[in-house]
Amino acid sequence: MNNGPTSVAVEHLSKHFGTFVAVDDISFEAHRGEIFGFLGPNGSGKSTTIRVLCGLLSPSSGRAQVAGIDVAADPEGVRQQIGYMSQKFSLYNDLRVSENLTFFGGLYSVPKQDLRERVAWVLRMAGLEGRENAPTSSLPVGWKQRLALGCAVLHRPPILFLDEPTSGVDPVSRRHFWELIHEMVSDGVTVFVTTHYMDEAEYCNRLALLDRGRIVAMGTPTALKEQHMKGQLLLVECEPLGTALEALQHTPGILDAAVFGNRLHVVVKEASTATPVIRQALEAKGVRAKRVEPIPPSLEDVFVSLTSARRQEAIA
Repeated sequence: MNNGPTSVAVEHLSKHFGTFVAVDDISFEAHRGEIFGFLGPNGSGKSTTIRVLCGLLSPSSGRAQVAGIDVAADPEGVRQQIGYMSQKFSLYNDLRVSENLTFFGGLYSVPKQDLRERVAWVLRMAGLEGRENAPTSSLPVGWKQRLALGCAVLHRPPILFLDEPTSGVDPVSRRHFWELIHEMVSDGVTVFVTTHYMDEAEYCNRLALLDRGRIVAMGTPTALKEQHMKGQLLLVECEPLGTALEALQHTPGILDAAVFGNRLHVVVKEASTATPVIRQALEAKGVRAKRVEPIPPSLEDVFVSLTSARRQEAIA
């Protein structure tokens, strides 16, 4: 666990839009040199929380401090201490690469005597050397992503907020992007990132899982998988999936069942006793199980298990 200085501190934070509660009484801390992730589906409150922490939205209640600055009392002071990259990249497509960097350098008040060196640093970091005069609109999505990251860190902020930064980016570019992030973290930068990519969440030191504006679990990826999976997980390879899923959802002893790709993930109390029950239930519906075996849970499995349990409690 990271025990460095606190970079972001949130206490009982809520954000309402009329009667709609986008963020519902959340509390957490992120520390220097840590990648802290918000994981959840669209509409879970991830982006709203980021905008509050960046001083772009005022909280409805609660308290949030970024770099020791109260976001409600001094949003402009917060913005001088952070870098912010949204999923839309916030670039000006009609400007050239170097012009975007110069513009953001002015926006972040980078001293003129430092700007040339900072721009050169960003171009090296982003792999854009030799493309300074290219129109931003002509860049592939992965390069635009790296340029947007460069613009966000041109002033070398101690805290970086990334809101769905790899949405729509190809897997190779995503991997390269995360390599850049880890380089920054090794230099002591705190990175706060929202994502709905479960594999990407594994890169985070700690995660908060969000569902409908509330934090349903928080911890390291390993701890979340070890502590919050209610039961054991079985992989079931069979067809047709729809018939199999319906059969297992009505089978006693099955805690949960969901489609994962071309297979089923089934949560049970005890794998050894549930396996023959599953095979029998499928055979009764004319479904042949090619494979039924225990597997370690993924973050997606944990998230599905937690949110399913929460919805069942709400119904009850």
